[in-house]
Amino acid sequence: MSNRVVAENNTSPARDSLPFFSTNSMELTHITRAASGVSSTLGQLLKRVGDVRKEQTGDETPVHQILDVSDTSSLETRSLPFVLSFNNLTYSVKARRKFITLPAVFRRQPHPLGAVTATDPVPGENLFSKTKTLLNDISGEARDGEIMAVLGASGSGKSTLIDALANRIAKESLKGTIKLNGEVLESRMLKVISAYVMQDDLLFPMLTVEETLMFAAEFRLPRTLSKSKKKIRVQALIDQLGLRNAAKTVIGDEGHRGVSGGERRRVSIGIDIIHDPILLFLDEPTSGLDSTSAYMVVKVLQRIAQSGSIVIMSIHQPSYRILGLLDRMIFLSRGQTVYSGSPMNLPHFFDEFGHPIPENENRTEFALDLIRELEGSPGGTKSLVEFNKTWQNMKQSRNTNAHSDSQGLSLKEAISASISRGKLVSGATNNDASSPTSMVPNFANPAWKEMVVLSQRSVTNSRRMPELFGIRAGAVIVTGFILATIFWQLDNSPKGVQERLGFFAFAMSTTFYTCADALPVFLQERYIFMRETAHNAYRRSSYVLSHTLTSLPALVFLSFAFSAITFWAVGLDGGFFFYFLMMFASFWAGNSFVTFLSGVVPHVMLGYTIVVAILAYFLLFSGFFITRDRIPPYWIWFHYLSLVKYPYEAVLQSEFGNPVKCFVRGVQIFDNTPLAAVPTAMKVRLLETLSRTLNMRITTSTCLTTGVDILDKEAVNQLSKWSCLWITVAWGFFFRFLFYFSLLLGSKNKRR
Repeated sequence: MSNRVVAENNTSPARDSLPFFSTNSMELTHITRAASGVSSTLGQLLKRVGDVRKEQTGDETPVHQILDVSDTSSLETRSLPFVLSFNNLTYSVKARRKFITLPAVFRRQPHPLGAVTATDPVPGENLFSKTKTLLNDISGEARDGEIMAVLGASGSGKSTLIDALANRIAKESLKGTIKLNGEVLESRMLKVISAYVMQDDLLFPMLTVEETLMFAAEFRLPRTLSKSKKKIRVQALIDQLGLRNAAKTVIGDEGHRGVSGGERRRVSIGIDIIHDPILLFLDEPTSGLDSTSAYMVVKVLQRIAQSGSIVIMSIHQPSYRILGLLDRMIFLSRGQTVYSGSPMNLPHFFDEFGHPIPENENRTEFALDLIRELEGSPGGTKSLVEFNKTWQNMKQSRNTNAHSDSQGLSLKEAISASISRGKLVSGATNNDASSPTSMVPNFANPAWKEMVVLSQRSVTNSRRMPELFGIRAGAVIVTGFILATIFWQLDNSPKGVQERLGFFAFAMSTTFYTCADALPVFLQERYIFMRETAHNAYRRSSYVLSHTLTSLPALVFLSFAFSAITFWAVGLDGGFFFYFLMMFASFWAGNSFVTFLSGVVPHVMLGYTIVVAILAYFLLFSGFFITRDRIPPYWIWFHYLSLVKYPYEAVLQSEFGNPVKCFVRGVQIFDNTPLAAVPTAMKVRLLETLSRTLNMRITTSTCLTTGVDILDKEAVNQLSKWSCLWITVAWGFFFRFLFYFSLLLGSKNKRR
């Protein structure tokens, strides 16, 4: 703690000119540190932020009270001893070799110095692949109340180390141990007590800052917490993040103006700390920000750490002011540790290494420049890595018993004490559980609550982008209008029958093609979904059910609009209600199919290509272009898999299912033959001749083809219309289940 105080005293005067982190913040920090030696919870710290801000600025923002999550009357007077230790972390991946010429393969001679060349075999490698080590025997520890920063050049392994500590690398691929208070962290426990802030700001563009944080509170805070207390917590967090002026502003994207880059980054941090986690991991939170915005972000992280959290972040090149906020640093070079310790010890470390830091030079810039210089030298950074190991061994031997008091509490006891102080408010219970894992629930809310919140968020975001649904509705209405005017009032003649078949085939296929717009919906939310479910904000099943429920109103509207435009205009006879139900079932099955593909296909353009191709195959095998009895046996299976087959056969049976309705009478039998151009009188004489030949009376009014005959001719006689309807609906549910399993298996978000 003294390191931070000294560093802050050396900070440049520009730091005091910041609008939010002014001298008030410094006074607050002093108060927090001096208050009986107790680490304040986030709720207590936020209350002081609001009180000091109101006293100094006259702001009328309501004073934020501490949430009564638990009884805090029996607080211990010592800080919570959380220590995250990691030892010998090693992670390697297989990578393809660059192209090797044949002469190089045959010219494999020993290197003159005995070193391994690019073409020499290495155990576990071959000519086509090689093993690349991203982390090589990394060790260290981080403590509550401190910020640990991972530094290094691009490609040094910063993000990989953060991913390893945050359990974002598969266990079978990562070697080494990660422990919290001496106990191995289980994946289930880590999801609940930690949060991970990605480098990219993944937010819904049309939600305001306040709405974004409020939805995060609904997900991560338990249902037992009242709505008013959740709002108080959100308002306090907005003040702490310095987002009061932007609270009512939408996040924005490329097409909508919103908050600034620094504000977006602070919102990203806010949604992950709303439940006051014990562990907070951040992947380059200052990337792309100006120096002032970056400093404000790290200042927020310092306050989070002081509330009793362990903050671990990667950072590319911190400024002098940011350096004064850091407590521990790890410098990496090509996956190896070249320095681990306090920022204050950097000058002493490099002085002993033989490269003293000039008095007026930024320590981190000097260190990174020296590391890059060594990486380009023949020996690389091996000398610095070995010197760091020697340095660490000497330091450990001097401080063997320095932190013996911090190991007094087991993980269960530490979490219990943390819960009693207001940490981990996402439903954690301070009970006599047999293990730490049983003290924290998997999810903060029941499934139905998650569905309600997800639905509210989806509707709010969609309502502010009406053009998306408007374009889809316009496409359906225009298509219906074109079909209605082309197939206007079809008669019951043989030509009318053929035109009806063409109308039904095109109408059914159109419903599926217009569902392709559902493809980018989940693709745009994919990484938001992965970030939120990675730390159990909600269940995957809740997301699928919410996604389904919010899509139904639009499908009902589109189905009714298309049915109402085409049914009476075309002159259909099968009954409007069944026609509407069949259209709705088609939209439902098509939407579910496209939604499933969006969970499997990673890119929009690739998804559209696959959707268009598969829907074309469905139409080809539907029975319109070639009837079922004419499809080759080796392709008949695709006929039964066609989503267009069942709606097409259902509307045909509804239209032609009346056994007494006639479609071909008398001379109409010649309409689809070369004799169609013969005068009617000649057709009558031909009909009389045909009657004498067949020995049966056929007049101009004799019914020769009924609707049942048409169904037999089209080979639509295996299933009833209601069976086709239910099968179409079942296809929709089937693809929704596949969508769920694609999310379950494809959103692990872990490196292999």
